Amino acid sequence: MKLSHEQIETNPWLMIVLIVLVVSVGGLVQIVPLFFQRSTTEPLPGMTPPSALQVAGRDIFVREGCYNCHSQMVRPFRAETLRYGPYSVAGESVWDHPFQWGSKRTGPDLARVGGRYSDDWHRAHLHNPRDVVPESNMPAYPWLEETPVDQSSIVRHMKALRSVGVPFSDESINGAVEELEGKTEQDALIAFLQGLGRVRPQNQ
Repeated sequence: MKLSHEQIETNPWLMIVLIVLVVSVGGLVQIVPLFFQRSTTEPLPGMTPPSALQVAGRDIFVREGCYNCHSQMVRPFRAETLRYGPYSVAGESVWDHPFQWGSKRTGPDLARVGGRYSDDWHRAHLHNPRDVVPESNMPAYPWLEETPVDQSSIVRHMKALRSVGVPFSDESINGAVEELEGKTEQDALIAFLQGLGRVRPQNQ
């Protein structure tokens, strides 16, 4: 049976089915090849898995909603790369579950923040952002410097990440609790931030 334009345009349910079909096929054609490209499925040369402290810091970053204002994606535009450094590539985030790329950016992008400021600067910034950036509208996070980092779930978390492709060694997982001993949530968050953007040189 051959469908005419009139039959399609006058039958809303048929129109919906055909639209969903066309959009699905178009989406699959664009998305499926990405699962087979090395540039989107393999880490950058020289990348190493995050430490247990960085894994805990990333959890705090997500828990506190930092991603709502701070993207970890430098867009491939001149203004972006002049301000933040090289644009982001998929290989930098293959071990991020879920990844923190996004379209919203109220505060500066953090994809290349690692090593840009000292640990002491980050401590002051987290305690009261206006002490180091007077025009900042970021809330303060003073409780992080007093709160011990949670050690109870780090081993399970790292094993779960290993099951989805993060190449943690047995040694790093077995030593995770010891690595977090005596550390605060502020220490963990700073370790995570200081690790961002370290793999890809600024001139690439």
